[in-house]
Amino acid sequence: MTLAVIVGPMGAGKSTVGALLAESLGVLARDTDTDVERIEGRSISDIFVDSGEQHFRVLEKAAVADALASHDGVLSLGGGAVLDPDTQALLTGHRVVFLRVGLAEAVKRVGLGTGRPLLLGNVRARIKAVLDERAPVYESLADITVDTDGRTPAEIADEVRRALEQVTQP
Repeated sequence: MTLAVIVGPMGAGKSTVGALLAESLGVLARDTDTDVERIEGRSISDIFVDSGEQHFRVLEKAAVADALASHDGVLSLGGGAVLDPDTQALLTGHRVVFLRVGLAEAVKRVGLGTGRPLLLGNVRARIKAVLDERAPVYESLADITVDTDGRTPAEIADEVRRALEQVTQP
């Protein structure tokens, strides 16, 4: 069973915090976006452009299901993975950590969104729309919620580690 599943929107620091958390716990980190890119042999941006978002979501769903079934370390999910009802069901029984980020901080971290296909156009407006759409889903799935604004990845990973030590398996 996965030790912790990290979820949150773009700019929350899921991959970075996940890697730091895994290192501090002495386990392996895994990122489903990286899994999809490895399997496809191309970037997520290229998948979106060449094959469309729907194709990416099918690949993402399969990658998440595989990782949840086989990985026993820290798992970071892509920001939109939790929108799939089947993925939501698969997360039951796993310790889900929601890294919450505010709009201003997300915009600062993401920048102009280069390499982020969902941010084509007005970056700030797109990030706000994504945050508004997904925040309730992240919150409903989370066993642990950590605010990330104004904090370093190491500080966030330390807080997550401490919270995991206090949470019993759901």
